[in-house]
Amino acid sequence: MEKKILRAVIADDETIIRLDLKKMLEDCGYEVAGEAGDGARALELVRSLKPDVVLLDIKMPEMDGIDAARIITEEKIAPVLLLTAYSQVDLITRAKDAGVFSYLVKPFKESDLMPQIEVAVARWDAFLKIEEQAADLEDKLETRKVVDRAKGILMDQYGLKEQEAFRRIQVQSMNTRKSMREIAEAIIIFHDV
Repeated sequence: MEKKILRAVIADDETIIRLDLKKMLEDCGYEVAGEAGDGARALELVRSLKPDVVLLDIKMPEMDGIDAARIITEEKIAPVLLLTAYSQVDLITRAKDAGVFSYLVKPFKESDLMPQIEVAVARWDAFLKIEEQAADLEDKLETRKVVDRAKGILMDQYGLKEQEAFRRIQVQSMNTRKSMREIAEAIIIFHDV
């Protein structure tokens, strides 16, 4: 199976560092989809290009890399790696709180960069799957609550046993080609009116 070429957006206010970083990434087989010299422009690029990975310097004009990383992570666009000359504890803490997936202190070598990117992308994929599973479980739980409430209403109104009430909802769902949740919600609305 052919390996997918990862697309990156890079941001650093120093042009020479951006050029070096771009060359390193391209030498490692990545595509640099966009470059920016400040955090605000980086955020715009990331939102429009939807890259596979984002590499940001911390200290940049307009918006620093940590603030941009927080927004990128909250919007679930791509994993962010921070590249910085600073290893102060307060910056590392802010980076962790922002959801950054990796933190590399300059100067770094090409051999340092590739494993960090690959691990960050893999962790990002796992993170998205967990988020999806959590949302699915939450939806199933809400559906169960609604169906249970509707069963209770049918049991009270018609003197049905729990299994009979469930079966009525199930049959109505199949007959109308609507989800059991939709049928249960309709029963609750009709009851509450």
